[in-house]
Amino acid sequence: MPISMAAHIQGLQQISYIVPIVMATFQLAVGEDNVSTDENVPYSTMDYSDLQTVCQKGDVRTFRSSFLPAMYTIICLVGLAGNGLVMIRYLYFNRLKNGTDYYMLNLAIADIVFLLTLPFWAVSVAKNWVFGSEMCKIIYCLYKMSFFSGMFLLMCVSMERYFAIVQAPSAHRHRSKTVLISKLSSLGIWVFAFLLSIPELLYSGVNNNGGVNMCIIFSNSIQSLSAKLKISQMFFGFFLPLIIMALCYCMIIRKLLQARNFEKYKAIKVIIAIVIVFVAFQLPYNSVMLIKTFDNGTDCEASKKLDIADDVTYSLACFRCCLNPFLYAIIGIKFRNDLCKLFKDIGCLSQEKITEWSSAKPSRRTSFAMDTETTTTFSP
Repeated sequence: MPISMAAHIQGLQQISYIVPIVMATFQLAVGEDNVSTDENVPYSTMDYSDLQTVCQKGDVRTFRSSFLPAMYTIICLVGLAGNGLVMIRYLYFNRLKNGTDYYMLNLAIADIVFLLTLPFWAVSVAKNWVFGSEMCKIIYCLYKMSFFSGMFLLMCVSMERYFAIVQAPSAHRHRSKTVLISKLSSLGIWVFAFLLSIPELLYSGVNNNGGVNMCIIFSNSIQSLSAKLKISQMFFGFFLPLIIMALCYCMIIRKLLQARNFEKYKAIKVIIAIVIVFVAFQLPYNSVMLIKTFDNGTDCEASKKLDIADDVTYSLACFRCCLNPFLYAIIGIKFRNDLCKLFKDIGCLSQEKITEWSSAKPSRRTSFAMDTETTTTFSP
């Protein structure tokens, strides 16, 4: 009994040493201020208001799956028709005579390649990506390469028109060199555009998200990579071409205003239309892309509105491929005459109709842009 009593006392002493230590540790862990002193609350509760929740974007996916395929279909059909006519005109009638003609042919090719990628994205948005990982990389690379090529070629068209109109005497003397330069620069544009699309070729792939296969860009540092790709696209695909086009067309307009020519105002209208269309169709999408680049995405509703704005403005930007043939080629008298001859050769038009449409010949007072065999009647 004495031994048993001594053992109990020793055990109580050990417990008395342990309890204060446990209590002190508990207070340090939870903090005294977090322990409820209200008698009606038997235990403390955690505040979940500061925890982030997953933003559910089912309504955005529903809108995207119905809106984008319809828009892609319209853009693809209209764009292929217009750019196809441009290619047929240049190749069928062998109209590659100056630098602008080579740029316009390559621009039509770039737009057609871009348009041919849209059906793949339409199927992916409507259902899922069913074309495999290799096709994902190929389509992503072609999409980005054709996009950059189109923008650079628009920039080169404005530069070539600057030399042809503002520096007309020098351009006429070096006409053969101008054609060679346009060929080499077109090749260089395709190579440079391919280099800019290498990140898409390397980092694109098929990712399964909730049982749905998606062709997307992903890497270990996806946020950093996505920001770099967006900044690169905004600079090379919008700001740089816009600056070059604005400078060239401003100097062209100043030159035309100095000319004593009745048709100069029509040429200026074409130039203004080209710049306005470029800005109106490209600026909204690049503005949304700029906001998304620096957006932290904490507000779910704002993020969903931004995603919908991205889809709408991107569809608007894609219309550039449909408008390029009309702004740069189809409005030209020579192009329309060639088109009439083509329709006659394939039996779609009679000689009487062609004579009626081409009876109104341009006078000798027309713009000198016509005399230099440019692509459009009043070519900028």
